[in-house]
Amino acid sequence: MKHLPKLFRKTIHKGTLTLIGPDGERHEAGGAEPGPAVTIRVHDPALDWKIFANPELKAAEAFMDGGLTIESPSEHGTGAWELMQLFFLNKRNFDLSPNQIFWRGLARGVRRSAQNNPISRARENVRLHYDLGNDLYRRFLCDDLQYSCAYFEKGDETLDEAQTAKKRHIASKLCLKPGQRILDIGCGWGGMALYLAHAEDVHVTGVTLSEEQLAVARARAEALGVSDRVEFRLQDYREVPETFDRVVSVGMLEHVGITQLTAYYLKVRDFLAPGGVALIHSISTKAPPGVTSPFLRKYIFPGGYAPSLSEAAASLEKSGLWLTDCEIWRMHYAETLLHWRKRFEADRPAIEAMYDEKFGRMWEFYLAVCEGAFRYGASNVFQMQLARDRDDAPLTRDYITDAKAALRAKEATFMPAILASTGKALG
Repeated sequence: MKHLPKLFRKTIHKGTLTLIGPDGERHEAGGAEPGPAVTIRVHDPALDWKIFANPELKAAEAFMDGGLTIESPSEHGTGAWELMQLFFLNKRNFDLSPNQIFWRGLARGVRRSAQNNPISRARENVRLHYDLGNDLYRRFLCDDLQYSCAYFEKGDETLDEAQTAKKRHIASKLCLKPGQRILDIGCGWGGMALYLAHAEDVHVTGVTLSEEQLAVARARAEALGVSDRVEFRLQDYREVPETFDRVVSVGMLEHVGITQLTAYYLKVRDFLAPGGVALIHSISTKAPPGVTSPFLRKYIFPGGYAPSLSEAAASLEKSGLWLTDCEIWRMHYAETLLHWRKRFEADRPAIEAMYDEKFGRMWEFYLAVCEGAFRYGASNVFQMQLARDRDDAPLTRDYITDAKAALRAKEATFMPAILASTGKALG
């Protein structure tokens, strides 16, 4: 092997990487600065030039296919997390390599077409990820099937506690009042909508493009006896005709695409009745606008893109809405993904029995690369509170503390039933 040893010697500075080739030859790289020690074995001679030519994508594919394996992984899984730790600690060096610059430049050139998500394409993108089967998601998500960043207020919460804290935090910012109409854009399996309907006497409409999610959400509402106040629809948000007092969108903006960002915020403005408030929760980054990882784009989230704060703000400015609050979450998603990754590995034999070993390696890599991006990279989460007019939301943040205390006291009367409704819906 001649190409990969050269690449790794130039890019691995923190930690050490030992490369074992198909013939057993060993190559060492790194060691200039402290970091993890990882040994990888390449089984296919062709990977010497394939990974060198396109490191980010071909290394991921080689791991998925079993052509690249990790020797003696110490963490959960087959070594993706160890590899991601080493990668993210040296990511800047990889990003400056000529071949990586070429592929990222090419991705920037086509990103508008790659992220163009008309309704028909959006439905297909959702089907490819969220309709993989509810049994998959119930094996690594919390009991409420929350598939977005949890909120670790103290740091030692269980996943269920942290996800409830996320919903409580969002509900507090929505300033709920009896009789309000709420739209949940991208409602998932219904957890947020059901929480809001129990937190206050409001009517919630949740929309999703996932048939699997819709069936569970409706069954949960029926089991809880709130179908008269919580409606779930298989509908693109662009096709919703009504206006609402509140709009909540958690983990949906990442599926909008750069070409639709301005239209999205304009649609949120149109949804809001006078006095209306919206809460938009999305993955973002502290870095300038970029591109989605080629692995995530091809295998996990087709059409997906987490907008930078500058992109989101530029589109928001064209909507006429007031940005009344913006909060940046940093390590919360790294901790969420750690929980997901451990739960996934604990049930991995059953998951691979449902799919296959390649699927298991693909999702191990997915969870590891995402955790690495939040733990060591530039990824974060923002929450934007938006309002039709400047006085529609409180002028200070003091109200959040009181609202959360009231909700926390009330949760004992409804959260056990909400969590139990998932099991009833799934059978």
